[in-house]
Formats: sequence, C-alpha cells, structure tokens
Amino acid sequence: MNKFVLTAACLTAAVLGFSSCSLDLPKMEQTSFETMTIEKKDIELPMKFSAKLKGQADVTIMPQVSGQLTSICVSEGQLVRKGTTLFIIDQRNARLDLEAAQANLQAAEAQANSAKLEFDSNKNLFEKGIVSRYMLDNSENSYKQAMAAVSQARASVDRARVNLGFCTIASPVDGIIGEIPVRTGDQVSPGSHLTMVSGNTNMDAEFSVTEALIEEQVNAGMQQSDKEKYLALLPDVTFVMKNGTEYPHKGRVTSLTGVVDVATGSLTCKASFPNPDGILFSGIQGTVVLPWQEEDVIVVPQVAVVRLQDKSLVYKVMADSTATAVTVTTANTGNGKDVIVTSGLNVGDKIVTVGANNVQEGQQVIF
Repeated sequence: MNKFVLTAACLTAAVLGFSSCSLDLPKMEQTSFETMTIEKKDIELPMKFSAKLKGQADVTIMPQVSGQLTSICVSEGQLVRKGTTLFIIDQRNARLDLEAAQANLQAAEAQANSAKLEFDSNKNLFEKGIVSRYMLDNSENSYKQAMAAVSQARASVDRARVNLGFCTIASPVDGIIGEIPVRTGDQVSPGSHLTMVSGNTNMDAEFSVTEALIEEQVNAGMQQSDKEKYLALLPDVTFVMKNGTEYPHKGRVTSLTGVVDVATGSLTCKASFPNPDGILFSGIQGTVVLPWQEEDVIVVPQVAVVRLQDKSLVYKVMADSTATAVTVTTANTGNGKDVIVTSGLNVGDKIVTVGANNVQEGQQVIF
C-alpha cells in the first residue's frame, strides 16, 4: 500500500475515533454587557453625622444645705415624676435651727408689744402735757426698733423653714434618674453632685456640621430670622442607634450656632426628637441622618466604576461599539449602590455598567 495512502487512512481513523468518544472541545465564550446613556437627574443623599442624645430638661441635682445623707429614695434608671422625693439629708440640725428661730420670733414679738404699750402710754401723757416730746419720741423709736427686730426674727424663721425643706430633695422635672455617685451616710454640701434627672419627653441630638455644607449661608452672614427660615426648610431627620436600629420617630433640626469652631471648622447643630415611649436616654450615641437634595448631577451604578490603584475608570462605548477607559472623579451617595460622577463624563455618553470589570481596552462591546 502506498505510504501516503496509509497515513491518510490512519488520520481518518483517528478522527473517527475521537468523534466516537464524544470528546468536548473548549469553545470561545462571548461576554455580553449592559450599558447606560448618561443623563443628569436629582438625587437625595443620606448625609450622616455622629450625634449624642441629651434630654431637653436635663437637671443636675445638688444639695443646697450641708449634712449627712440619710436616705436615697430612688434608683438609677428609675422613671420619676416632678415632685418625687429623691434624697433626704439629716434634718435634725435644721429642725433645731427652726425651733430656735421661732423662739427668737416670739421674744421679739413680746418686746415689740411692750414697746408699743409704752409708746401708746407716752402718747396719751404727752397730749395731756405730762411728759415731754423727748420721752414720746424716745418711746416711738424703741417701738420701731422692736418691730424691726420682729421682722428680722420672722425672716430667720422663714430661712430656717426653707433650709429644713432643702433637706428633702425632690425632682424638679419628669424624667429618668441618671448615675447616683453617692451612698447613704455620705457627707454632702452645696456643690456635691448627687445625680442627674433627664427630662426625656423630648431629646436633643447634638452633632457638628461642616462649614462647607452651609457655606453660602455662613458667608452671607445669616441673620436670626434667616436662620429660622433656613431650619424650617430642612427636611425631617432620622436617628440611628449604634446597633443600626432606626428610631421610629422623625426629628427636626431646631438649632444651629452662628459661630464656627476654629479648631474643627464646624458648627454645632441640635435635632429634636419626640420620646413618647421613653426609650431614648441622655448619653446615647448614634447617627443623625439628614436627607440632602443634590440637583442636576450625573449618577451611575457603583458596578460601572473600576478601581485601579488610585484611579477610578469608566468604560465609555465609542461610535464603533468599542470600549475605551475614561478617568472619572466620584462622590459617594451613601446608598450603597450609586455614585455621583463629578468629572470625566458628559450627558449623552454611553458607558458599560454590568460587566465593566471584564472589559478590555478596545474590546467590542456586545449588548
């Protein structure tokens, strides 16, 4: 048999053998992409600020008299009403002071009665020409001095009664009892910190806003009336706990300082939140979320942006359907799925969205 014929026969047999074994040969896969045409639109951005809660009626409780603390009538975290007794200071000295003041008042009143009798007597005698003007004036002065002594004694009684009342310390507001750093038996005096009552019917979330955020208003020298109008136009805000739980009641920005902190370049704001269920407490930290409206901006999906070292790239689809990389600058929207493109793209450009990470420069884009 001819050598070439034999070789051809062997090759034919080999091909048939491979076919009979049904071998799967690798196939070329063609990647498809999704694209979008650039246009401008309005978007609401969730601007987030770290905040700390404080009751609008937080009151620091301190004694106004010195003495030994004999009773603590509440516990930390307890809900109290206005007028609830919180602490009792030893009342014995205050009671003795009151009794002494009352005794001095009685003595002063008796002295005043005697002085009045003598003055009335000298007045009658003077009218009859029995005593001189000097004796009448002298008795009148004695009576006036006695009445002044009565007034002083009565003031001492009132002061002693007030001091006795200070021994029983009551809550000035409805609220929640904070930390109690003292114990029964401690010696306390004016200035000693006993506790804080957090009036938590309404809570203030205090946070800082950068000067740049309201640059136009600051540079314009915002007047008080303008500030109130500006705050009234701001949208409702949300408070988010540290564990990510969103507080169910919306709040309003109610305060904006007119002085920029030199150290931080920020202004202090307060947002007021209703607390009908009493679940918010002073000292809780979280995040105030302010929905901020950005108008006429370019918004693209995050998947359309390819991060390459310190650059952000978007693949623009050219007229011949090939892709070319364009460097862009972006700003975060805070929603976890979109970004704002501040430079690098124009309205009408077509870019690759889904599949952008798989695009190569000059590749034909099929969509």
